[in-house]
Amino acid sequence: MRKLGFYILILTSIVAACGEKSDGPAPVVNPEKAVLSLPAKDEVCLNGVSVSNTESTVRFEWSNAANAQSYELIIRNLLTNTQSNRTVNTNFIDVNLLKDTPYSWYVISKSSKTTVTAESETWRFYNSGSGKTNYAPFPAEIVSPTYNQSLGSGSINLQWKGADADNDITGYEVYFGTSEADVNNKLSSLSRTVAANLSSTAVTTSPATTYYWKVITKDSKNNSSDSGLYKFRTN
Repeated sequence: MRKLGFYILILTSIVAACGEKSDGPAPVVNPEKAVLSLPAKDEVCLNGVSVSNTESTVRFEWSNAANAQSYELIIRNLLTNTQSNRTVNTNFIDVNLLKDTPYSWYVISKSSKTTVTAESETWRFYNSGSGKTNYAPFPAEIVSPTYNQSLGSGSINLQWKGADADNDITGYEVYFGTSEADVNNKLSSLSRTVAANLSSTAVTTSPATTYYWKVITKDSKNNSSDSGLYKFRTN
């Protein structure tokens, strides 16, 4: 009788063990977006440490993003449109940049546990130059139509965003046409001036045509900036 009870106890233990559910591998948690802090958005960076007549060291900082193990910092020179990338395991890095130059930057949060990444907002700033008291506007940020976008013909709104560290934009010159060379050299058949408080203008388009356009931003000190050439095609 004792042996029977012993076997029943063993059998009960085996059944209980087999009935336990395995938790399995822990779910992968994707990294979250970092929140940018320095250099400040749409402002002049005066905190750079001068290292030469042409360069200063600028500190970039952002929040520690949840579940992120590393970050990729992307910096773009808005005058030359050249880009540099740096990967760090901290939420800050010092970078040597050209003085008297506008830049944009953003951060990508990464983790070795997943290929999914998270991209922060993109901020712009102007790296101060020695003795500089006024600054050219940031190049207009094209909103719509986006580069190489395909859309219906007819009346189309060209839209952009303007910003200036001195906050003294006086207006925009918009160049639009079917010739890349003419628009790029500001010789297009359609050019118009748009007031500083506006950021769009309507144009008329024909079917199956490629159009080019650009925006020149001007300020009260006769400084200007070029958005660069954009194009879209109508169906």
